[in-house]
Amino acid sequence: MSHDPARPRSRAAIALAILACATTAAIAATQSGAPKPDGAANTPAPAETIARGKYLVTIAGCNDCHTPLKMGPQGPEPDMDRMLSGHPASLVMPPPTKLPEGPWQVQIAATSTAFAGPWGVSYTANLTPDEDTGLGLWSLANFRDTLRTGKHLGRGRDILPPMPWPMYRNLTDADIEAVYSYLRTIPAIDNQVPEPVPPAG
Repeated sequence: MSHDPARPRSRAAIALAILACATTAAIAATQSGAPKPDGAANTPAPAETIARGKYLVTIAGCNDCHTPLKMGPQGPEPDMDRMLSGHPASLVMPPPTKLPEGPWQVQIAATSTAFAGPWGVSYTANLTPDEDTGLGLWSLANFRDTLRTGKHLGRGRDILPPMPWPMYRNLTDADIEAVYSYLRTIPAIDNQVPEPVPPAG
C-alpha cells in the first residue's frame, strides 16, 4: 500500500476547520444572548421587579428578624446600617436557660436575631449579597427551592423556627424572583452567622 504524505495534513486541516467552526459558533451564541444557566447572568432585574421585591420584603416582616435591633432614644429599633445581615457574628450568645414547662417555650435575643426553643437555637441568616457570608453566590433556583421546601438550598438542613417558610412557600414564582432580585441590590455586609444548635439531649 502506498503512503500518501498529504493525508495527515488533510486530516489536520479538517480537525482545525471543525475546531474553528465550533469556536465561531460558541462566540456567536454568546454574543446573540443565548440563555445562560440560572443564576449565572449578572443582568440587573427590571426596576419594577426590584420595587416589587422591596415592597414584599417590607410587608412580609423580613427586617423584624433579619435586621438586628439596637437601642434607640425610644427603645429598640432596627439597625439599618446592618439591614438584613442576620444575627451579628460579634454577639456570641450564652447557652439558653432551661426552658420552662408549659406554654412558655421560646427565648429571644435582645437583637431579635437568635431564638431558643424545642428545636434548639436558631440564628437569622444574612440575606445580603455578600458572597462569603450572605446570599451572593445563591442562584434564583437555590433561593426558590429553599422557600418551597423549608430546606437550606432546597436540599440541606431544615429551616428552623421562627422562619415562616410554610407561609412564604405560597409566594408565586414571580414574587420569589422579585424578592431575590431586590436582595441582590442591597448593600453586601460581611457577617458570618453562627450555625444552629440542636436541642440538648
